[in-house]
Amino acid sequence: MKHLSRRQFAASSLVPLGAAVLPAVPAHAQDRAATTAASAHGSGESFRDGLSDVLDLHGLPDAAQPPGDNPLNVFADLGAWHAYGLPSAADHAYLGGFSGPLYVAEEYPWYLSRAFTRFGLDDERSARAVDLSADASPLLEARPGVLTQSYAVDGLCVTVELRYADNRTALVRATVQNRGARDRTLRAHWTGSLLRHTSEPVRSAPSLHATADGVAVRFAEVRSYKDFLTTAQTRFVVAHAAPVRTTVHGDAYRTTADRSARLAPGATATFAWAESYTFTDAERRAGGPAVREALAHPDRVADRADRRWQLYLSRALDSVADGRRRVAAKAVQTLVTNWRSPAGELRKDGITPSLTNTSFAGGFWAWDSWKEAVATAVFDPGLAVSTIESMFDHQITADSTDRPQDAGMVPDALFYNDIRHGGLNWNERNSKPPLAAWAVWEVYGRGGGRTFLRRMYPKLRAYHAWWYRDRDHDGNGLAEYGATVDPANDSTEQRRLAAAWESGMDNAPRFDGAQVLANTDRSGHTVGYSLAQQSVDLNSFLYAEKRFLARMAAELGWPGEAKDLDHQADALRDRIRAHTYDPATGFFYDCGPDGGGPRTAPGKGIEGAVPLWAGVASARQAAGARAALTDPAQFATPMPLPTVARDSPEFDPTGYWRGLVWLDQAYFAIRGLSDYGYDRDARAIREQLLQHAEGLLGDGPIRENYQPLTGEGRNSTNFSWSAAFVLEMLRDG
Repeated sequence: MKHLSRRQFAASSLVPLGAAVLPAVPAHAQDRAATTAASAHGSGESFRDGLSDVLDLHGLPDAAQPPGDNPLNVFADLGAWHAYGLPSAADHAYLGGFSGPLYVAEEYPWYLSRAFTRFGLDDERSARAVDLSADASPLLEARPGVLTQSYAVDGLCVTVELRYADNRTALVRATVQNRGARDRTLRAHWTGSLLRHTSEPVRSAPSLHATADGVAVRFAEVRSYKDFLTTAQTRFVVAHAAPVRTTVHGDAYRTTADRSARLAPGATATFAWAESYTFTDAERRAGGPAVREALAHPDRVADRADRRWQLYLSRALDSVADGRRRVAAKAVQTLVTNWRSPAGELRKDGITPSLTNTSFAGGFWAWDSWKEAVATAVFDPGLAVSTIESMFDHQITADSTDRPQDAGMVPDALFYNDIRHGGLNWNERNSKPPLAAWAVWEVYGRGGGRTFLRRMYPKLRAYHAWWYRDRDHDGNGLAEYGATVDPANDSTEQRRLAAAWESGMDNAPRFDGAQVLANTDRSGHTVGYSLAQQSVDLNSFLYAEKRFLARMAAELGWPGEAKDLDHQADALRDRIRAHTYDPATGFFYDCGPDGGGPRTAPGKGIEGAVPLWAGVASARQAAGARAALTDPAQFATPMPLPTVARDSPEFDPTGYWRGLVWLDQAYFAIRGLSDYGYDRDARAIREQLLQHAEGLLGDGPIRENYQPLTGEGRNSTNFSWSAAFVLEMLRDG
């Protein structure tokens, strides 16, 4: 079958900001201020101890358009749509600047510059520039929530730190301490240049402009829906509170402080500036107060950011073994970097799959969001709540003008631009596996709040009902993956493709050559399409949903409704056991239509472990599944739990859902084994995953999936749901 995945279907007047030069402060006063700050933190910077460079963020972009899988890692925070990295010590011309920024042109990531804002100093007495590269071993490090550069050169200590002030603005502070024995007179400057694309209309889209407060990049309107989207309101602004003057020459600029800083021995000067990326004039106006606060009170804003990260880490790393704190912190950093705030048609904060992947940087997916929310709730329940609700903001309702038959459905993917406004990535051709009730219940238990539970319950019931109304072809209570009535689902093959996407396992062998059936309402109108097979994972997820919905109903004070849902779950459990388990091979499979038996011909797939996670399997059936999951000839590969068993004729160790290891499915299998009493197996498999996943325990990015025979990381870097399940596994351990 041709490899097609969600990675490919997308293709079928400026607010004053500023640089504040704060008064020179004697060294002893700086020490006292540091002591005060440490006291306010309780432990000062100790919460970051041992967590430097958990992810390698060093490197500079070579081109404006990063490749599909960007080789560079970046950092963002608070849902900002622009992100940064660090130069390496060998990048002499770019020291004092942060890589990029990488900005999302509504739906696609691009680099604005190699390092747009490079801080520098001129010594006015010697009329020479301070050469940061003279420090042979500068400190260039990423710690959770902050990027730092520190140089000891020419009798000076120069430190530059980047944090985020809000969801559109990064705050950068540079401190310069005179460690010599004589007075110094220094003038600060900032330089940078654009990194242009090679072809039009993108090449000419950005333009540099000097402003009274610094420099701005304005963008022309480009509506290239496959790769680049800007309007005349899009801006990137760097501006300074203290007086500066800027000159622009083509694609390069230089900003110079109007006043020099005189530093006695031991004294320190601090410079602060803001870097904002916004899509609209309204966003710039709304962000003005936060920018002004950051520039007027940079220490306060930085302290607030540090306190937030201290809370993140204290929550997320609680119960994580000391030797695994770094990878847990990397998981948190990955999720936070992939956080996007409201923009365009995205009405709430949510988490994208990967900022460093061209296809995944600018949108939210349904089952990704459910998984991401569960782990995010550990350290930020509010973001977890928003991540779930961001998808339900676009739940189809009965008054829909173009798809009322899909009332209750949650679309597969949401982006800045919806399909009604030209967006190519927004996807209503299918939904995604029903993990929403599990996510809501877990987030509720981790601090989501009772009002959240009450708000979500009717939406979850509508979503659950949709599956049985539009995805149960023969009405036997076992549902199928399928496709919606949609202009793009205009052929049998397109409907089959959308149905495979709906499973989330795009090119899994079980869907090879699958038949597609039309589902009709009582009037004979087509309301959707189903594959001619009832999937074991889908029905196990629906069983779990019934149980979670029953718990919610009981919690909300509706015992009768809870009892009815539990009765439905009991009946569904019996159907799944009877029709999807094959005693001869000891495993679960999709089953044929009309309650037919297991479809064993495609071979064993990891979806057969979902009945253990859901609690569907009998003890005997769980024992059979356990035998397969722990057999080196089947699922116990060196990097364990591939999506297709090793002894299957369809096994392909590089084949996306045809043999790669996905950490979400691995986690479901591990939890299932543990829940059925196979704790020793679960612990051993979990440890093997962590040890063998390339770069996971080092400073490499968390990958979308892994090669089962070698552990090589594959496809997207910095993948959110993988990060979510890494954190879950570490906490479970």
